[in-house]
Amino acid sequence: MKMKTSDFIIQALENEGVEYIFGLPGEENLDLLESIRKSDQIKLILTRHEQGAGFMAATYGRLTGKSGVCMSTLGPGATNLMTPAAYAQLGAMPMVMLTGQKPIKESKQGKFQIVDILEMMQPLTKFSKQITYGKNSGAIIREAFRLSQEERPGGVHIEIPEDVCKEEVAKPHFFNIVHSKIPSANLASISNAEKMISAAKKPLLLIGASANRKRASEALTKFVNTLKIPFFNTQMGKGIIDERNELYLGTAALSSNDFIHEAIEEADLIINVGHDTIEKPPFIMDANDKRKVIHINFFAAEINEVYFPQLNVIGDIAYSIEKLINELKPCAGQWNTDFYLNVKKNVANHLSKYEEDNRFPILPQRLVKITRDILKDEDIVTLDNGIYKIWFSRNYPAYAQNTLLLDNALATMGAGFASAIMAKELYPNKKVVSVNGDGGFMMNSQELETAIRMQLDLVVIILNDNAYGMIEWKQEGEGFPKYGLEYQNPDFIKYAESFGAHGYRPKSVKDFQDIFEKTLNTKGVHVIDLAVDYSLNHKILNVLLKEKTKN
Repeated sequence: MKMKTSDFIIQALENEGVEYIFGLPGEENLDLLESIRKSDQIKLILTRHEQGAGFMAATYGRLTGKSGVCMSTLGPGATNLMTPAAYAQLGAMPMVMLTGQKPIKESKQGKFQIVDILEMMQPLTKFSKQITYGKNSGAIIREAFRLSQEERPGGVHIEIPEDVCKEEVAKPHFFNIVHSKIPSANLASISNAEKMISAAKKPLLLIGASANRKRASEALTKFVNTLKIPFFNTQMGKGIIDERNELYLGTAALSSNDFIHEAIEEADLIINVGHDTIEKPPFIMDANDKRKVIHINFFAAEINEVYFPQLNVIGDIAYSIEKLINELKPCAGQWNTDFYLNVKKNVANHLSKYEEDNRFPILPQRLVKITRDILKDEDIVTLDNGIYKIWFSRNYPAYAQNTLLLDNALATMGAGFASAIMAKELYPNKKVVSVNGDGGFMMNSQELETAIRMQLDLVVIILNDNAYGMIEWKQEGEGFPKYGLEYQNPDFIKYAESFGAHGYRPKSVKDFQDIFEKTLNTKGVHVIDLAVDYSLNHKILNVLLKEKTKN
């Protein structure tokens, strides 16, 4: 049997269970595009920029655990995938990038558009390889998917030259998908962890992103409810345990000096489950600390000046937690949680201070409260990157896994709206709300057309302050005068309507509430241009927290 290489590649992707390819093809991909057209399994999602395609593919990987696939042409198309490549790599999201290339055996265009994409992608991916011989396509694709999905997940890259796509392959071979089970932690490390926890006076559980990936929610919820050990989480660990749990203390949205850090500083042991040092640190270790840290993860802790745990428990997280529950059952309830629960009350009092404040432009705390009150447990909020991410992390209790999607690894602007498109495509029966700063939204706002073409029902909130608000907050905190961060926005209502979306500009908090509820229950893409008041950021997140540490 003979088969064209492009058909072989697409059928190999089908063999991997690929449902979508996101991308912006070029002339070097036309054979591959034709092979996608003939596929009964794979749906092409044409985007308006390669970044949008990459962010959607990475979010697919994040939400499903399967590799999302995106494609671009050579040169400028491929270079536009660099940020999504870093987004997937740092965020541990499995993704396969397919890029085109000029013919490699005979080319009449010299070095036109030629960039060494393989070398460029090398430091940003787990694997970067060119298919030079059509018959090898099946093996390369199987290896790429294996690497992208195994711990620690990330991006991989395959370059497909135009002339190789056209080759005929005799007897193409499709490889069986052989899943590997993550090994269990050795019993000695479990025993050592049990001894450290049972000897502790004030243990505290921290939950990070790795636990979110492998669905350790059931085991961790059982751990907390059985042993009665309080917990907090990182930004990317939100929702693994329902945050209405009475033992949930809060989220470490800052690395130090927040109100939650009163509990962290008092702990004599932190059981750190699933934290990855690529995520911004939820606390900072010091060589003089009496507090110990147990690192429970799929991989050993990467040692640096702010994180150097005293014990590694390496293996399947759910297994490790189940074993610890069994070992520690006799100790259940022995730890005095009164101090922690008082910290919880203190945190709640501070966080709730402006939740009912109806001044307009809206305070971010009020926006978070309204959003949480209106959305159901399983509905999804996606965040771009800006100062509002801190407010959502601290103030928005997540009731289920992956219901607050944010990036605290690369933390790139421009990814939030694309991730909302992917979330809605995967979960059409859930409400999906995309919260963006005006700066981040404009970086990939052209994907409004993609969302409308896909006939999605989405609510997009643009927090409008005509500035890069996160950097202004940092600038003010450093004592610098305001400079270089303000701009003028388009009329977002007219902008949305020009794409075929619906645009709104609330005049009050009550007006916003009414519009928000209406748009959540109305078909189509809805863009809400919401004026935001960030004037309290410096006072609350700089001045008051510094004063707290002095007292």
